[in-house]
Amino acid sequence: MRRLTANPLDPKTRLNRCGCGQHGSAMECAGAAPSAEQAMAEVAEGAVLRATFRHGPTRRALVERFGAATVLAALASVFPLDAAKEALAQPAGQPEKRDLKVGFIPITCATPIIMAHPMGFYQRHGLNVEVVRAAGWAVIRDRAIAREFDAAHMLSPMPLAMSLGVGVAQPIPFAVAAIENVNGQAITLATKHRERRNPRDWRGFRFAVPFDFSMHNYLLRHYLAENGIDPDRDVQIRAVPPPEMVANLRADNIDGFLGPDPFNQRAVFDGVGFIHLLTKELWDGHPCCAFAVPRAMITEAPNTFAALMRAIVEATAYSAKPENRREVATAISGANYLNQPETVVNQVLTGTYADGLGQVRRVPDRIGFDPFPWHSMAIWMLTQMRRWGQLRQDVDYAQVASQVFLALDAGRAMRELGLPVPGSALRTETIMGRTFDPANPAGWTERAIRS
Repeated sequence: MRRLTANPLDPKTRLNRCGCGQHGSAMECAGAAPSAEQAMAEVAEGAVLRATFRHGPTRRALVERFGAATVLAALASVFPLDAAKEALAQPAGQPEKRDLKVGFIPITCATPIIMAHPMGFYQRHGLNVEVVRAAGWAVIRDRAIAREFDAAHMLSPMPLAMSLGVGVAQPIPFAVAAIENVNGQAITLATKHRERRNPRDWRGFRFAVPFDFSMHNYLLRHYLAENGIDPDRDVQIRAVPPPEMVANLRADNIDGFLGPDPFNQRAVFDGVGFIHLLTKELWDGHPCCAFAVPRAMITEAPNTFAALMRAIVEATAYSAKPENRREVATAISGANYLNQPETVVNQVLTGTYADGLGQVRRVPDRIGFDPFPWHSMAIWMLTQMRRWGQLRQDVDYAQVASQVFLALDAGRAMRELGLPVPGSALRTETIMGRTFDPANPAGWTERAIRS
């Protein structure tokens, strides 16, 4: 079995590599891990050796000459190595604060945050969490800033904007601790537009998105632009809280929306709209919502933060399994949570659904749940903020992404639960057939509309 922590007594080990010594980064230890006790013992040994033998070649020469056991015994005679191992092996500290409020919007993107309440995931990690339904994203943001919420369900671009001081009075450091869902959105049009499926024919349309700082806004704008429609001149795009989207479609206030479920499916259920396309057709695996925390929480209440991370990551992993989807749909459909017909939520989570055009479709990954906050996702969002005039000055995209998207923390929680962890926080993405390279994002900031 591969070791989680590099053996500091192996003369071939270089201690500036990853934890197992076999990779080039700290995030590539994604395979099977040893026991926590063994891992902590190795951490203690590594720390003592680094302090004692700061010169790598000297350390390796000693081990080669005398052997690992002899070097360890010599260290143990002058340093309480066993006590250090025992201290590190102690369970994580108790949460500094157990009673927490977590705000959420009633959409399926929030599934892990919501289901963790009735299904006991928060309680399992020593927390007493009240999940509080909010009316819209501005309410979520403002109550989170006021610390009325300890943590919150947010659209994944929101903590980026808040941390940069975009859309708020001053920079408010927030972090994406985990991604809540991938995919799970759609473009829904009013039934009267069944024969107008070509987006090049949509000049004059009125669209709704949940919030200005949302994947929905950026994906819709990109889709329109790629089809020759100027999102700022040829159509209207307005922010509408997700629970109000279907009513606005019914009242003919909008022609369509790019929004979260269950409201795409609810429009079909109510007979007022049809699903034009799922956003996974634009970018398969795109992020949508996030579990967000004030950055101060990480230092002010580290044990509470760690417990929340474990609960959310565990709930996300449970929600990701197809065999659990119907159980989860039952748990979150009720009046205290989504307040939607269970059949609507089931269609979303299982991916077997009516599309409003007379067909039943089967798309098992219509919505997915993957907690890892890829920095490449954040970099793309930042390019869109810049492209569409929300971000008015150049910033170091990679630096902002690494500060706001907590890939190392999420990876640590995932690894503790035995989940695979990516070897890097960066990857290339395919968006509408074009490759997005996070190391070279400049082309995606251009405002030119393809004709």
